[in-house]
Amino acid sequence: MNWVTREKVLQGVAEVKEGITFCLSLPLDYPGGTALNPRRNPPRLAATLRDSGKNKGRQNFCYPLAEDRPGLTDVVCDDITLLTLQYSTQWDSFAHIGSRFDADGDGSAEIVFYNGFRAGEHVVPAAENPAAEPWARYEGTQARALGIENLAEHGAQGRGVMIDLHQHFGRERHAVTHDELMRILEKDRVEIERGDMVCFYTGFADVILELRKNPDPKLLHGTCSGLEGRDERVLQWVTDCGAACLLADNFAVELIPTSITKPMPHAAMPLHEHCIFKNGIHLGELWYFTELARWLRAHGRNRFLLTAPPLRLPGAVGSPATPIATV
Repeated sequence: MNWVTREKVLQGVAEVKEGITFCLSLPLDYPGGTALNPRRNPPRLAATLRDSGKNKGRQNFCYPLAEDRPGLTDVVCDDITLLTLQYSTQWDSFAHIGSRFDADGDGSAEIVFYNGFRAGEHVVPAAENPAAEPWARYEGTQARALGIENLAEHGAQGRGVMIDLHQHFGRERHAVTHDELMRILEKDRVEIERGDMVCFYTGFADVILELRKNPDPKLLHGTCSGLEGRDERVLQWVTDCGAACLLADNFAVELIPTSITKPMPHAAMPLHEHCIFKNGIHLGELWYFTELARWLRAHGRNRFLLTAPPLRLPGAVGSPATPIATV
């Protein structure tokens, strides 16, 4: 994102011709359940509690302040959430994926993150608290380096470029190779320049919405396209094209391999390793591109202004987002 300079922001602004905006976020309670990822739970909403006086402990929702001071007309609603930061439309920080290898050349593997930051020192797990609620058993994790707040402070706004994989593959589960990607870029006249925020529309988010928060694991893990992260030329293209970030409406941008085709050891998610760990390229997942992609195709365009700040939450590994595209 260091390549998203003032000039790149101005290039994005120059793509605004009609003043039409598109919300690029799923509702944050989608996909629903835990079928897509059993470790990520849907958000929970609850009222805050009144904290003093005779009504202490009552829910602070549709609460008339006249209960405390007769004659007041105000009615208050106030709530809290327990939110898995990468449940729905999300950004990945550079602390999301590291690698374990012999970084010191001493014959022993270390856990290392982008730019050499170390587990336990810069990206710190929490001590166990067995007496805590289950979700808070390891409360206190901290990405002291590489947290998502760095992206928020930089400002995630620039020129977006859409690559419409759905137009070419529909809902077929297909890992897109380098040669196939090059043909699509040529056919659709898509040009990517250094610092562009590159988006992939696959139709996966449409499937999620159609399931109405009742996800079918077999369907979700067997539908729509993504990049072939095991294709070394795809990885080299990511490096060479100068993308500031890769954003997709599917689960992981790449199709996570289900079979081993490389000698061990290797990464389970090679595109994640290549982008986040090796090259410092943010990934965004489960974005919602349908209306935008259709509008762009209907109007013979593929570029737009993209504004997509994450939460400025220090130490967090990921963040929900509500991106906006303006054309």
